Amino acid sequence: MNAFAVLRTGRKMPLIGLGTWKSEPGKVKQAVMWALQSGYRHIDCASIYSNEVEIGEALQEMVGMGKALRREDVFITSKLWNTKHHPDDVEPSLLRSLQDLRLDYLDLYLIHWPYAFQRGDVAFPRAESGALLYDDIDYKETWAAMEKLVEKGLVRAIGLSNFNSRQIDDIIAVSTIQPAVLQVEAHPYLSQELLLSHCQERGLVLTAYSPLGSADRAWKHPDEPVLLEEPVINALVTKYHKSPAQILLRWQTQRGVVAIPKSVTESRIKENIQVFDFSLQPEEMDRISALNRNWRYIVPMVEVDGKRVPRDAGHPHYPFNDPY
Repeated sequence: MNAFAVLRTGRKMPLIGLGTWKSEPGKVKQAVMWALQSGYRHIDCASIYSNEVEIGEALQEMVGMGKALRREDVFITSKLWNTKHHPDDVEPSLLRSLQDLRLDYLDLYLIHWPYAFQRGDVAFPRAESGALLYDDIDYKETWAAMEKLVEKGLVRAIGLSNFNSRQIDDIIAVSTIQPAVLQVEAHPYLSQELLLSHCQERGLVLTAYSPLGSADRAWKHPDEPVLLEEPVINALVTKYHKSPAQILLRWQTQRGVVAIPKSVTESRIKENIQVFDFSLQPEEMDRISALNRNWRYIVPMVEVDGKRVPRDAGHPHYPFNDPY
């Protein structure tokens, strides 16, 4: 089986990449170097992760003229943050990421969320009450500015993150350059089958973030199910002599989904890419998919009147009010 998906541009995107969300400065440079040494050729970044400078140091040491890897051998993604949706802010924001990552171009640039925050340099702008300050700029305007980055050769492909099916179609309807990728949370508890079919029918590759269930997120609830302890997964662990993570990642790659597990641990980084030497049977794939319970782990939450509610659900472009 191929270890990559092919984008509509013809570019190959490795099916396993290193995720860098929540990878602390001081650890992420080493994680990226371990990943590249272990055979990873895909690193997923974002300006809001506040670690692109350090990732750039790793890339500078290992990629480019006279280094271990050629630039064209490595696939680098970054994302446009919510405060930079105004068309005038898109290119400067990209140039900042390129400068931090020490690159001349990105392989893929994504709009991180469909809704915008108030313009400016404060990542999470707030009113005195503590409420986030939103902007209602239409993501279609942002997309037009993204297209210009491709025309200028600053990015090879553009795409979306956390958009729903209706919003994807919205973009496709107005686009000159169509989105190549949709990145969303996906794992067996949130299998995203309908969204995956929607993307495949329209020529988008799906990338799964938090493919292992994001056990280290800050707002974890003690009663939540733990994907890595799921009996269906652990039965396959025994059969294939693989880790739970490897079973979960194999399930994604066999669906043609790109997965970007995050780790800063050398042994886990190495383990997560060793998923191309075995195959799950069709009925095993189905059994894993049947774990779906539309359980979304990654939703920014706030407390209102003693209740936990989705922070951004009132925004007109909030994506998760739709079925998929």
